[in-house]
Amino acid sequence: MATMTLAKALNAGLRKAMEDDDKVVIMGEDVGALGGVFRITDGLQKDFGDARVIDTPLAESGIVGTAVGLAMRGYRPVVEIQFDGFVYPAYDQIVCQVAKIHYRSRGKVRIPMVIRIPFGGGIGAVEHHSESPEAQFVHTPGLKVVACSHPADAYAMIQQAVHADDPVVFLEPKRLYHSTKAEVDESAPAAPLWQSRVVRPGSDATLVAYGPTVSTCLDAATVAAEEGRSLEVIDLRTLSPLDLVPVIESVRRTGRLVVVHEAHVTLGVGAEIAARVTETCFHSLEAPVLRVGGFDTPYPPARIEEAFLPDLDRILDAVDRTFGF
Repeated sequence: MATMTLAKALNAGLRKAMEDDDKVVIMGEDVGALGGVFRITDGLQKDFGDARVIDTPLAESGIVGTAVGLAMRGYRPVVEIQFDGFVYPAYDQIVCQVAKIHYRSRGKVRIPMVIRIPFGGGIGAVEHHSESPEAQFVHTPGLKVVACSHPADAYAMIQQAVHADDPVVFLEPKRLYHSTKAEVDESAPAAPLWQSRVVRPGSDATLVAYGPTVSTCLDAATVAAEEGRSLEVIDLRTLSPLDLVPVIESVRRTGRLVVVHEAHVTLGVGAEIAARVTETCFHSLEAPVLRVGGFDTPYPPARIEEAFLPDLDRILDAVDRTFGF
């Protein structure tokens, strides 16, 4: 048992994956000598060499394209996109090659690669450094998409993603990298990668989140409890495939659902959840499914980003509105 930040847990998970399989290679801008801009790969080049931890040119399309070739030759590349907004030069490679080769080859060719993307805001950065592009990848058949929110999950999930035979977009909430520490049992059996999880039981309303907003929802549930309301909090963990079994079970008990994410509300993951829950739980709902997320604008300047991001007040206001119906 060790106490780790989310960043250290990811580092430890990557280290274990590289120790277990010499076909695992890490690629990205400054991932080697510098250890990555967030230091997630710190020390790995020193221990595994520059043939397995590779500093690349500043060319995301080239990084992902090279990784595709390596994956087709039997390697398991782990690609780091330095910031969420930098992924778009590689978008063509991800959508047209990574996601489709298995289908194009009638299942004969696998692409066992991981594309790590630090995502979300809250670090005082400008656009291209604070974005939430997850819905664009969830909308792409052929990609698996997961988002960690806790050090113990991060440690296990990054290893599971590396060992998966399908391409995985691995979303990491950058504002949680170094924010808090938690105990990580490196010998504990890992929860299945493609499953959501109830992280706080409750009976009055359901909050669903992933990545950086899970901790915000937990804080909201704590405040709500002081006011006599019991909120159940569910961490999705997996966005594609989308595991809504715990969500549906919860909503059938509580009758109320609020979905929270940093991404724009319009056509976001929350919209899909709202549609599916409404289709499945229509007769159980006591109020419409409500969504709390970023506004439909480009990411704002750092000095006003707190007004853009979902916070306790906006989440609790949505909860209050569900009880107003």
